[in-house]
Amino acid sequence: MTLLSTLNDDMKTAMKAKDKETLQVIRMLKASIQNEQIKKGADLNEEEELTVLSREMKQRRDSLTEFEKADRTDLAEKVKGEIAIVEKYLPAQLDEAEIRQIVAGAIEKTGASSPKEFGKVMGAVMPQVKGKADGNQVNAIVKELLGQM
Repeated sequence: MTLLSTLNDDMKTAMKAKDKETLQVIRMLKASIQNEQIKKGADLNEEEELTVLSREMKQRRDSLTEFEKADRTDLAEKVKGEIAIVEKYLPAQLDEAEIRQIVAGAIEKTGASSPKEFGKVMGAVMPQVKGKADGNQVNAIVKELLGQM
């Protein structure tokens, strides 16, 4: 079952339940995927759908950070609800220990020995954690582990 058909089924369920917040988020996700399909000119594969979902999640996390900085708890709560809905469609997230293990493996594989080789390590790590980990968290762990060398 593709993500689009899952979203359609969940959209029908949300309509029947009169769950406006869930319905709104599902419609945004569906629109993003359909826009990406239009750009590509063909149906998206699983990895491309995951990329779209990751981008949507990143936008919401960035918004949450900004709303919290501006002390807008009303908007922050709304975005937290949206994040919870988007998370249902993403694969299970990796914990910090798993990310550290992947980063350590990438450092070993690339032969990185200084913080100057950050880009090389990130290039090796990101395809492995795509959609499964927050890029900012991965970034911090790579910097930390390279800084210890």
